[in-house]
Amino acid sequence: MLQPDTLPAVIAGPLLRRLEPQRLVIWLVGSRALHMTLRLQSPQDEPLYIALDAQHCQVVRAGHHAFIHLIDVSMGSALPQDVVIDYDLLLDGTGIAEWAPHLLYAKAPSANFVLHSRIHQLVHGSCRKPHHRADDGLLCVDRLLAEAHTLAERPALLLMSGDQIYADDVAGPMLRAIHGLIARLGLYDEYLEGAVVDDSASLYGHRASYYHRADLLPALDSNETLRERFFGGVKKPIFTSSTADNHLVTFAEVMAMYLLVWSPTPWTLITPQPPQLSVEEQQRYAREQVQIDQLRNSLPGVARVFAHLSTLMIFDDHDITDDWNLSAQWEETAYGHPFSKRIIGNALLAYLLCQGWGNQPEVFSELLSQTQALTAHAPDNHLDATAQDDLLDALLKFQHWHYVLPTTPALVVLDTRTRRWRNEFTLKQPSGLLDWEALSELQQALLDHPSAIIVSPAPVFGVKLIETVQKVFSWCGFPLLVDAENWMAHRGAAQVILNIFRHSRTPGNYVILSGDVHYSFVYEVLIRHRNGGPRIWQITSSGIKNEFPPRQLEWFDRLNRWLYSPRSPLNGFTRRRPMQVVPHIPEHAEAGERLWNSAGIGQVFFNQQGQPEVIYQHNADGRPKTRMLAPKK
Repeated sequence: MLQPDTLPAVIAGPLLRRLEPQRLVIWLVGSRALHMTLRLQSPQDEPLYIALDAQHCQVVRAGHHAFIHLIDVSMGSALPQDVVIDYDLLLDGTGIAEWAPHLLYAKAPSANFVLHSRIHQLVHGSCRKPHHRADDGLLCVDRLLAEAHTLAERPALLLMSGDQIYADDVAGPMLRAIHGLIARLGLYDEYLEGAVVDDSASLYGHRASYYHRADLLPALDSNETLRERFFGGVKKPIFTSSTADNHLVTFAEVMAMYLLVWSPTPWTLITPQPPQLSVEEQQRYAREQVQIDQLRNSLPGVARVFAHLSTLMIFDDHDITDDWNLSAQWEETAYGHPFSKRIIGNALLAYLLCQGWGNQPEVFSELLSQTQALTAHAPDNHLDATAQDDLLDALLKFQHWHYVLPTTPALVVLDTRTRRWRNEFTLKQPSGLLDWEALSELQQALLDHPSAIIVSPAPVFGVKLIETVQKVFSWCGFPLLVDAENWMAHRGAAQVILNIFRHSRTPGNYVILSGDVHYSFVYEVLIRHRNGGPRIWQITSSGIKNEFPPRQLEWFDRLNRWLYSPRSPLNGFTRRRPMQVVPHIPEHAEAGERLWNSAGIGQVFFNQQGQPEVIYQHNADGRPKTRMLAPKK
């Protein structure tokens, strides 16, 4: 373990989170509790210095040399909007230019941000799988910011709509780096119930820790479903295959992964070497190492984006585990075993500290107090098992992960994972993505707004053929094989969300931003037989660093166009029959192509009415950005 005086003060960050004229929220991780001063400089004003004491900065300790800081500054006077505001974080009198020069753009003396008076444009995406072969779509945002010469060219927000990490799908070299970083930073150990190993230290050194984590479950027939759920690498022949044999288990593992996928600094602290592996595993490890090296090289640009652009987040399943809460049966199985419950809870705790906290700090005060009490004292470097279980129980019951921003247009971010409409009679059937109470709250949040942006991790209006395949597998009792979770999979949830769109007092213009599916598309949705009804745009951008198997998507796209053309009678059997769904055509697409399969990032420009004027998908592979063209009238 490095001594404190040899570690850099800042391990990851700063990340700009929720920024408003009278409030600034910034996240970072230090190797110690940091005494910082925030310097703000807006045009024609004198510099403003704010000492970040306990009133303005909360700290949660995650290890001997890992301290999570959330800066939350309420401004006495509102900051100016639509101007560039320079900022710096001073540590012992030195600024970002000295302790993190990779965060600054060329010739810039400091980092900066803009508080836009309305959302004129934004960038969005999901599904950033660290060891996918694709380039990182966040580098598209880095280039956008570097080339932005006017305020109009600069996005108002970066919205990350799920799968910011893949806790359930981890490359061998990434897991090795995670274990190296745990040791260097002294991240806390924990006791494990229901596993072959007794604690996290035994897990990290076990022969089955790499590529064989299924072997760490007790060898009981009753655990067969659990084994498949978390570690078995369940094959999904229709879409893709999931590999969960390096599934993250401990709180320290998930925390280390966040640091390693968001910042280049942790990589400078470790020199991971391959563990003992079979010949076949060595070959796999070497292949994965190429992709992890590619990720590592992209991290300075990724960190620059986070330091200059307000970034808001919401979880999807891979932030926690594949198919998280897909059905009532899944929940019974997963939460009914202490080991799997701990796995889910640990990932959710790391999400709270690294993602959820910065979205709306005020709702997490009680959970933060419990977390600070848990991590403040760790005898023998181990977290107290009883206190940890109590905290994770509270996390799993928590129901305020969603949030609303008072922007123009209004921005509503949905939690489609923890407040599900469960099928209590047929437990295997997929749950609705929101329950009745959550849908009622959504309607109240939308009332009387002329326009709204809704962030739904899964598309509300998806590809009909794929949803049909998912429905067939669900009828046969195998929803897990095809990730059968979409808005139309549950009759009650589907009917209520469609009724909300048709409500006379809800917005006249909706933009729904989604990810999840590993391909990108735009649909314009109109209410049939109703003039002046709401206009809806379903805009899906996925993934940031992930793609759909190309050949499979090509056939799905083609068959969907044949079977569900506007005049097809099959449309009458869908839940969306009261609506007309009109696809936008990707520029440069081959004949008839509707679905765009390329890692990257989405960009949407809005007019004064909150309607999307221009929609792009930026391609991480260097191809020109793809404009999603509206159909000719």
